[in-house]
Amino acid sequence: MIIQNNNPYTSASFSLSNRIRRQFWNWTWLLFFRSSPKPFHKWRATLLKIFGAKLGKNVHVYPSVKIWAPWNLELGDHVGIADGVIVYNMDCIRIDSYTTVSQGTHLCAGSHDFNSPNFQLYTKPIIIGKNVWICADTFISLGVSIADGVVVGARSLVVKNICQPWTVHAGHPTKQIGKRKELSHD
Repeated sequence: MIIQNNNPYTSASFSLSNRIRRQFWNWTWLLFFRSSPKPFHKWRATLLKIFGAKLGKNVHVYPSVKIWAPWNLELGDHVGIADGVIVYNMDCIRIDSYTTVSQGTHLCAGSHDFNSPNFQLYTKPIIIGKNVWICADTFISLGVSIADGVVVGARSLVVKNICQPWTVHAGHPTKQIGKRKELSHD
């Protein structure tokens, strides 16, 4: 996904076609997605699908969610993404079924190499399991995977994988602070 040519100071990090698609998406987001009434979840889901998102059924993405590249977004069934969430998906972000991402959360799948002379961009996917609740104003860093059933407390910083399912984590950086009862949606 990242482009490098002989001159790291003048080359674009993404292809021209990628940048053109993002411009079309930005205008669509501004004119049709962002301005849609809150209950119009199917309308927003349709717009995301037109731009290549893979969505399950009953997905609720609210109008002020800012998605960088819908074609890098995969949502399972019954996923909710609240107002004010930033989905900076320069790489794939996959959120599995029955997961909620609360308001103000930032999912960031891209960063820069601080040892590179031009701070070269690099990306890694974010994978969030089933039955997860990401509470308000949480930051999830690139390359992070979160196991099924995890709750991440409000204003937490997630920079490492959370591998233990059905646990509760919080803090800067997050640490396990509890366990939760396993749920089933079958």
